[in-house]
Amino acid sequence: MLSTPDTNAPAACRSGVQRSAWFARLAFAAVFVVNVQCAVQFVLWPEAYTSGFELAGVPGATAVRGLGIAFLMWNATYPAVIASPARFRALGVVVLAQQAIGLAGESWIRLSLPAGHEALAASIDRFVVFDAAGLALMGVAFAWLLVADRRARHAAA
Repeated sequence: MLSTPDTNAPAACRSGVQRSAWFARLAFAAVFVVNVQCAVQFVLWPEAYTSGFELAGVPGATAVRGLGIAFLMWNATYPAVIASPARFRALGVVVLAQQAIGLAGESWIRLSLPAGHEALAASIDRFVVFDAAGLALMGVAFAWLLVADRRARHAAA
C-alpha cells in the first residue's frame, strides 16, 4: 500500500516519492484535461464532429453528444488521483484499466472497420494514438510512484 513518505526514510527517498507523485499528478492531469476538453466540445458542439464519425443530422449530433457524456463519466475518477496519487492508488489502477480498455476497444473497432470509411478510420486513429500515448505516460508515472514508494518504505525499515 502506498503511504505518505515515511519520516524515518532518508530524505532522498522521501523527496523521490514527492517527485514521483508530482510527475503522476501532471501525467494524469494532462490526460484528464485533454479528455474533458474533447468531451465538452462533443457535448456543446456535436455537429462539428458528426462527419468524422460518418454521422449526420439529429441522430449524429445526439450520438456524438452521448459520446461526450460518456467521456465525462469516464473521467470522474481522475480528480482524486490528480489530488493525491499515493493516497488514491486504487483509483490510479482503475484509470489505467479504463485507458487500456478504451485503447483495446478502439483498436479492435479500427481493425474491424471495412475499407471505404476513411473519415471514420482517421477519427478512430486519433483516439488510438492519444489513448496509447496517455496510457504510456500515466503508466510510466504510476510505475515510478510505486517504485519510489517501495524504495522509501524499504529504506525506512
